[in-house]
Amino acid sequence: MKRSKWALPYFIFLVLFVLLPLIIIAVYAFRATDGTFTMSNISAFFTKPTIVKTFWRSMEIAVENTLICLLIGYPVAFILADKNLNKSAFTAILFILPMWINALMRTIATAEIFHAAGLPLGRGSLLFGMAYDYLPFMIYPIYTVLNKMDKSYSEAARDLGASSFKAFTKVTLPLSLPGIMSGIMMVFMPTVSTFAVAEILTRNKIQLFGSLINEQFNNMMWGQGAALSLIMLVIVGLTTLLPTGEAEETEGGTI
Repeated sequence: MKRSKWALPYFIFLVLFVLLPLIIIAVYAFRATDGTFTMSNISAFFTKPTIVKTFWRSMEIAVENTLICLLIGYPVAFILADKNLNKSAFTAILFILPMWINALMRTIATAEIFHAAGLPLGRGSLLFGMAYDYLPFMIYPIYTVLNKMDKSYSEAARDLGASSFKAFTKVTLPLSLPGIMSGIMMVFMPTVSTFAVAEILTRNKIQLFGSLINEQFNNMMWGQGAALSLIMLVIVGLTTLLPTGEAEETEGGTI
């Protein structure tokens, strides 16, 4: 049997569960209720104030959550990768443990914690819950890069007179950019399209773009829901084209 035939099951899977659904979404996005071609579903994204406002709110919250995860996740990844600061590999597993629990259950538990503490559900609870859910996706790409990094680079910088801070900013941080960019994409993309987390942690007080899409389909507005889904797909696809710095990562680094 030719090796190429081993790829046939994967090709069939991609056609049935990736390509075909995308084609169906595209067809509904450019189709009116009477079956004719229309651009009104797409144009609604640019002309309806409610949709535009919801989209920018989603982008704003996604950026805020990504920054929170980065500010918390990078120091954690740095500590986990430093053998002097973290002498046990078991510590890294502790950050995986929450991922063993269903994401919906974690979100409901977070909402109950706020309720038990008498804290209001709103933007604060939403960002807290999102950071809790997506923080591991920021930590581990950065941790992987830092753990594989040749520590002799920063040691050489300090031997040449650089302070620990300068060695970090000039050596460690630039070399860890691929992990940072991977973490940003892994956090930003699911955040901007989520809907269940926002509905549970805000009691529907804050509507995100994913919630709006879900609402369109629940109201049997298939054309507009498909159009918004297609636009979101394009936006998420464009974020994957952002440079990750991997092409610039060389054996000698950027010292």
